[in-house]
Amino acid sequence: MLSKIDTNKFNTLIETNALINSNYSDPNLLLNHILDSATRLCGGESSSLLLVNRETRELQFAIISGEAEAKHFTVKMGEGVAGWVALHNKSIIVDDSGENKKSAGEASAEGVNQAKTILAAPIRVKEECLGVIEITKKKGGKKFNQDDLEWLEIFATQAGIALVNARGIEEARNKIAQLLHEKTRLNTWHNTIIAKSDVILEKLKMLEKIAGTDSSVLILGESGVGKGVFAEQIHLKSRRSKMPFVRLHCPSIPENLLESELFGTVRDNSADAVKHGRFELADGGTIFLDGIDELPDALQVRLLRFIGEGTYEKAGSSLSVALDVRILAATCADIEKLVESGKFRSDLYYRLNVLPLYIPPLRQRPEDIRGLAEFFLKDFNSKMKIGFEGFSREAMETMLSYPWPGNIRELKNCIERACVTGKGRLIEAEDLFLKTGYSPVYSGGENRNLKNAENIFRVAYIRQILEKNKWNQTETSKDLGIQRTYLSRLIKELEIKNSKEQRNG
Repeated sequence: MLSKIDTNKFNTLIETNALINSNYSDPNLLLNHILDSATRLCGGESSSLLLVNRETRELQFAIISGEAEAKHFTVKMGEGVAGWVALHNKSIIVDDSGENKKSAGEASAEGVNQAKTILAAPIRVKEECLGVIEITKKKGGKKFNQDDLEWLEIFATQAGIALVNARGIEEARNKIAQLLHEKTRLNTWHNTIIAKSDVILEKLKMLEKIAGTDSSVLILGESGVGKGVFAEQIHLKSRRSKMPFVRLHCPSIPENLLESELFGTVRDNSADAVKHGRFELADGGTIFLDGIDELPDALQVRLLRFIGEGTYEKAGSSLSVALDVRILAATCADIEKLVESGKFRSDLYYRLNVLPLYIPPLRQRPEDIRGLAEFFLKDFNSKMKIGFEGFSREAMETMLSYPWPGNIRELKNCIERACVTGKGRLIEAEDLFLKTGYSPVYSGGENRNLKNAENIFRVAYIRQILEKNKWNQTETSKDLGIQRTYLSRLIKELEIKNSKEQRNG
């Protein structure tokens, strides 16, 4: 029994009970509060809370406080003090004199590290050990006693109740989120990749391999090429597909709010003073950080630490929280130049760039224009309850000859605009409101099938880049991102001639 009544301790216990019995459902903050209270009331200098992984039967560090250090992220059953407590489902006191006092009254414990002054208790629910609370070093060089152990056991019981309640609410919330996620998967074009070009088909093969890993991915490409769509496909094809996919467009959040948006905030120990960060919402799943080049240097450091350790602290809290989140990042900037100039941390770049994925602009894959345009038209037909049957020949040729500086996003907006302004059975060229002057002279007569229509774009774009480089094929091939020999073949096959050759001909 507790040796004497301590008003401060009982008030803290009542406060913790009230917190658990409220509508509050954040397990991390509850456990943080419980661990902090237990450590303070037992007079410890540092502490940690470990949870049992039911699948691997290992202990995983969930919270680390004070000077406690986790040399390994996981601890095996029976390993060290925490492992012994979890395996035997019993509390223990270990002091540096080598005298081990256990609640069971046993004289010794094999496998227990006796090099520290440690207090440890199992987090039990219906005799099942869910985890362990471990407090290290009592302040003032004192030793933990039986009174300390009994208080720790009380708070371990509180932790068990908090876990059961919060996990139940969290499971219900995840189930609702998953239902909404499934609805989104079925009803939005964002999860669809329309591809006929060899370059994108090759990217999709690479995507399948990337999805099978947990490595960080850096997705590169111009604005509007579909980096977010590729990121979501990586998530949907991964083992995390049933867990959250959380997006954050870094440039859209003011710098002074970005830390709170990413990692959350704790102003005090009350439920209403907590903001959940995007990383916390993505636990078990994937976070997609678009515009990663806009991340301030201080947050680059925090992100680098999270990638390396899997832990972080909310703003306003000193307690470390462990999460399992896969990071996908994207940028339309020349990230390597930013690294060279010191505007982006090289160490973070290398950690994010484990699996780079470059998405080429639409102008370099004209074979995809027709399929994308038809897909968007079908989508808007359904949403707007209209009945366009397709595109006129002139409209399709206009789209195929246009360079699409805004890429797929611009194409989608163009089709939506045409659906609003179009009046006939087909979408006409004038409905697209695209700038003219891109179409080359075409001598294909009436034989204007898909392949010939795609060549319209190829001829125009290749001639434009050739003229820019004064018909230097080496420089042009670099700009186009293709081999010089392939460029020479295209010039010959498409009969692309400069003005001098045409006059001489």
